[in-house]
Amino acid sequence: MMILWVLLLAGLFLVMMRVGCGAHMAHAGHQDAPHPAGHIHGPTDHGAPPAESAVDPVCGMPVAVDQGYAEVYQGRLLRFCSRRCLDTFDAAPQRYAA
Repeated sequence: MMILWVLLLAGLFLVMMRVGCGAHMAHAGHQDAPHPAGHIHGPTDHGAPPAESAVDPVCGMPVAVDQGYAEVYQGRLLRFCSRRCLDTFDAAPQRYAA
């Protein structure tokens, strides 16, 4: 009986990490430190970003048009992968808007 509970909890944990709260946390590690130049975020960085995505001007990560944060700067819509990147941009927009 105890093994069934352990398996049930492990399955719940796996589901939460894939689609629940953990899915949002899985890529959050880059938010705790500044982005070094040339920082790579994953397999989508090896080529052009997908057609329906934008590039975060702070860290260079592709951001799907229906995810992340957005801000209009000088008439241009910019997308950000995280709140930290958005706040970094807001602190010095002239540094990142090119």
